[in-house]
Amino acid sequence: MTAAKHQVTRTPGRRTSGRAGIRDVAAAAGVSITTVSDALNGKGRLPEATRRHVRTVADRLGYRPSAAARTLRTGKSGLIGLTVTTYGEEPFTFTEFAYFAEMARAATSAALARGYALVILPAASQHRDFDVWSNVALDGTVVIDPADNDPVVTELVRQGIPVVSDGRPGGSLPVTAWVDNDHEAAVTGLLDHLAAAGARRIGLLTGTSTDTYTRLSTTAYLNWCERAGQSPVYEAYPAHDPCASAVAADRLLARPDRPDAVYGLFDPNGTDLLAAARRYGLRVPDDLLVVCCSESSVYATTEPPITTLSLKPGRIGTTVIQLLIDAIEGTTGRPQGEQVMPTELIVRASSHRPPHCRPHATVAAPRTPPAVDQ
Repeated sequence: MTAAKHQVTRTPGRRTSGRAGIRDVAAAAGVSITTVSDALNGKGRLPEATRRHVRTVADRLGYRPSAAARTLRTGKSGLIGLTVTTYGEEPFTFTEFAYFAEMARAATSAALARGYALVILPAASQHRDFDVWSNVALDGTVVIDPADNDPVVTELVRQGIPVVSDGRPGGSLPVTAWVDNDHEAAVTGLLDHLAAAGARRIGLLTGTSTDTYTRLSTTAYLNWCERAGQSPVYEAYPAHDPCASAVAADRLLARPDRPDAVYGLFDPNGTDLLAAARRYGLRVPDDLLVVCCSESSVYATTEPPITTLSLKPGRIGTTVIQLLIDAIEGTTGRPQGEQVMPTELIVRASSHRPPHCRPHATVAAPRTPPAVDQ
């Protein structure tokens, strides 16, 4: 055999093995390395046709920019932080919420599409926790539901790290941008839905934290009650404590002015209200209508299935990442600042009272729930 028999004929613009580099893309596209860099990074004054051509060639070759090379060239790590700063003392309690899981999935995909990796950081509710963050070279951070005057956000901004919040910042937090839902419209809409279903005294399970989701939702409920001529009936509890949710649901249904419908702001409220209703001999939806805010699929299979308010965390996760990377890269011509996202009320059996339904005749009298430390 001769060496010639082992020669491989190469197709122009394709690599037979190994990882395609920026020089390979430039050669295959018939442009300079600088043009490839500008086209892939959205920079320079290139014709749109050129950008599309370069990106098509890069995709065909399987080109991926080198993270190490980018760090040397730009001084950026390509890492984005994601965390919650207000819920509980345990560092990763927030990862148990269905909202966070869906939001993080969308945020991860959006970050990777633009060449960044997402790092889930522990909650940093105390200054001492911030030492953990300092070990990670972050280009920017997304913070979910920051509290009023959140010291973590303030410190991040002081260090020159862009911060985008999932949730309207309270106080004078200096965030780069924020994305949130129209909580007033969402709560008003679902309360109107319950009233149309026959509810005459609607109660609320709410939280004791100072994030804007809790505050705006609670305020919307109080304003609706005033317009409807109804006295507010609500119980507040620390939202990060799942045990406190069950006690608050029990306490609400034990009141002398017990509601005939309840909206719960947090994920466990739906199942906790069902359990409390059973303890009191209340039928859902005959005697008690129930709605809760949750992204969990479990509520489609409860008995009865529970109506939920979806905050669309997937859409929010994608948007916060786009805003943050635009801020990191100084991209112009993209939407900045403040964005309000719509919600969706997923109506199920728990908020539909059967026609001509009368309250259960054997409902147990209200009793005093056990005391709980708050």
